[in-house]
Amino acid sequence: MLNLLLTACPARFRTPESTKAPKSGLALDLFKITHVFLGLITTSPVWFRPRSPRAAVPALVRYGAHLMTTLSSKPNLTNSASILSTTLSTTLSTKPGTLAVNAKPRPNHAARVYDSILDLLPNEENPSPLVRVQRFAFPGSVLYVKLEWMNPFGSVKDRAASEMIDRLEQQGLLGLQPSGKVRGIVEPTSGNTGLSLAGICAARGYPMRAVVPAKVPREKKTLLRIAGADVDVVADALCPLPGTEDGTIGMAKSHARASSDRYLMPNQYENPANADAHFRTTGPEIWRQTEGKVSHVFLSLGTCGTVTGLSKFLKAKNLNIKIIAVQPSPGHDVPGLRNVSELGVSKLYDPALIDGILEVDYRLAYQRALELCQREGLFAGPSSGLIYEGARVTAARTPVTLGVAIFCDSIFKYTSTMEQHLPELASDD
Repeated sequence: MLNLLLTACPARFRTPESTKAPKSGLALDLFKITHVFLGLITTSPVWFRPRSPRAAVPALVRYGAHLMTTLSSKPNLTNSASILSTTLSTTLSTKPGTLAVNAKPRPNHAARVYDSILDLLPNEENPSPLVRVQRFAFPGSVLYVKLEWMNPFGSVKDRAASEMIDRLEQQGLLGLQPSGKVRGIVEPTSGNTGLSLAGICAARGYPMRAVVPAKVPREKKTLLRIAGADVDVVADALCPLPGTEDGTIGMAKSHARASSDRYLMPNQYENPANADAHFRTTGPEIWRQTEGKVSHVFLSLGTCGTVTGLSKFLKAKNLNIKIIAVQPSPGHDVPGLRNVSELGVSKLYDPALIDGILEVDYRLAYQRALELCQREGLFAGPSSGLIYEGARVTAARTPVTLGVAIFCDSIFKYTSTMEQHLPELASDD
C-alpha cells in the first residue's frame, strides 16, 4: 500500500537517490510515510500547503507531533515513534535541492498560463507595465507610468500584502494552529491593502477581517465582502489613525488579541516586510525596465513602504535618482494617501530617502484622473491623478529626463467619489 501511495505522489516527492533511506522494515515504512505526506500536501487544504521548504517545517512538525503522540500512546509502538522522529529529522536535514517541498515549475510568463492567481504577483521577471504618457505629456520631458492596477488584486498593495503573508507563513503563524483552528488575517485598511490581503487569503484558504473607516468609498467595502472578508466599518479618519481603541487600528488590534487563534495583524504601518517588498520587486523592476536610465520617481505617501523600499534600492544603484513624494492638501478625501502631518502612524517613513515633497490641492487628484482617462486612455485612480500633477509641476520647473510615476490603482473603485467631485459625471441626460 505504501509503495502504491509513494508511486502516486508527484515525482518530486519520491525518495531522492541522494537521501539515505532505511533498508527495510518499519523504519522504511515510516520513511515512505514521511514522503507520502510531502506529496499529499499538494492536494491538502490550502491552509496546510507550505510554499517553500522553509515553510514546510511547521507543517511537518505538526504532522510529526500528532503521529508521534498517537504512536507513543500504544506501548507496542513506542519504538516506532522514535524511528519516526529520526525519519523526520533525516528528511528535514536533506541538502537543499534534493527534496523540493511543494516545488513547482517556474511560471511561464511568456505563455501567460499559471497554476495559481498568486503566480501573477509582480516581480522583476513579471513586472507591472510601464506606459509612456503621450497626449498628456510635458514638453521637454519623458514620463512613464507604472500601472499597479495590473497586479492580480488591483493595486500596488499586492506587493506588501504578499510579502507580509509569506513571512508569517514561513514562521508557521498562519493556517492550522495547535488549537485546531485556521488562523488568518485582521488588518486596518483604507481599502487597497485589505483587498490585496483578502485576495491572497481567499487563494490560500485563510479567514480575513478588514477594519475600514466609514468614509472609504462604498465600492471598496463591497469588493472586500466579495473577496470573502468580514468587514467592520468604523467612524474613523479616512486614513486609519493611531490612538483610541475604537479607531480602525485599535479595533484590529483588539480582534487580534481577543481571537488570537483566528486572527493575526500584520500591521502594514510598522511591518518591515512592507518596505522590503518594494526593495525586492518595485525598485528592481523600474531599474530593469528603464535600463538604468530612470532619473525621477514620483509617488505618494501612505504607509511609506513603497517610497522606503523603492528608494533604498534605486539610490544604491544611482544616488542621483530623484525620489519625489506628492502629498494631498489637508482635509483631503483620497483614500490611502497622507500628508507629512499624518505620518505619525507609520514607522517606515524615512525622510532621508526622499529628495522632495510636493503638496497638491487634493481636488486636482480627481480632475487629473479624469483627464488621464479621457486623454490617454489610462483608467487611473485619484491618487494617480495627484501623483501625475506632482510630476507635471516638477517638469514645469526642470526637464525630467526619464520619469516614472507609480500609479497605485484604477478608477473603478472610485466612481462614487468621482461623481461627488465632478457632478457632471452623474448626469443621466
